[in-house]
Amino acid sequence: MEQSRAREESTRLIGPYRLITRLDPPGATVPCRRFVARTRDGERTVLLSAPLPGADPARFATEADAARRLLGPWTAPVTDLAGAGEAPWYATPYVPALPLPVALAVHGGPLPEATVRAVGAALAEALAGAHAQGLTHAGVSPAAVLLASDGPRLSCFGAVRAAGPDGESRTGLPGLDPGALAPEQASGGRPRPPGDVFALGAVLAYAATGHTVPERDELPPALRPVISSCLARDPADRPTAAALTAALAPPTTHRTVLDSAGTLLMPGWLPGRVIAALARQSAELLAAELPPLPAPPEPATVRT
Repeated sequence: MEQSRAREESTRLIGPYRLITRLDPPGATVPCRRFVARTRDGERTVLLSAPLPGADPARFATEADAARRLLGPWTAPVTDLAGAGEAPWYATPYVPALPLPVALAVHGGPLPEATVRAVGAALAEALAGAHAQGLTHAGVSPAAVLLASDGPRLSCFGAVRAAGPDGESRTGLPGLDPGALAPEQASGGRPRPPGDVFALGAVLAYAATGHTVPERDELPPALRPVISSCLARDPADRPTAAALTAALAPPTTHRTVLDSAGTLLMPGWLPGRVIAALARQSAELLAAELPPLPAPPEPATVRT
């Protein structure tokens, strides 16, 4: 069945892009549909995202457009999006990457503490940059985090807002991990920066334990205080994203807060099995032989 679906998807086009394969495994909890895709001429490969069934397509398109303002090495940049009149989608440059849940599955369990710390510092840095621009990510969850060999990427900007109209209860929204929703958002509040910090705490808890709502004693002792502070029920008790970056990668005499995340992403920061899976993904994509696209329909003949 999966091979049949893959063949069917490889003949589909979304915008100017031809779908190659899905990024996420079947049945995964995901904030949006994600595909690896190429331009018809084969010159560019992208990660293409489209809304889940039941999501608000207009809101998804609005969030995709707003995501173009996000800059930085740890954010998947939006480089192309649907035009007027098209079903919504957006594209980011493709790099071999695994969604965080897939990385845990490949590794065989929770990630090492050094990996969790590096992921947290980089993503906190990305959120601090967004918050400084007056933006709330509103889509942080385990599936929104992609692990690449040179560091994580934060994707799925605005997934909470795109999943339903403002003011709607956030519990049970399709594709969203309820453990990553801050209490104030789960009860219908609008996404705010402290909600992003709560969600990042849930992501780090997931990376360190395998689930987003662990018991405090399950967390690694060295990470327990910082993750627990992110998961505080009162938004006022949570650290800012900038403070979280410093807590996860404190500056030394040779390192500043501005480059602290990058210094944690040294060779060996990812487990070997995850690195091997990234290499396989890249090799399989290069070797993919796509069937020819269906011929476009011939124009109707007008009889006179």
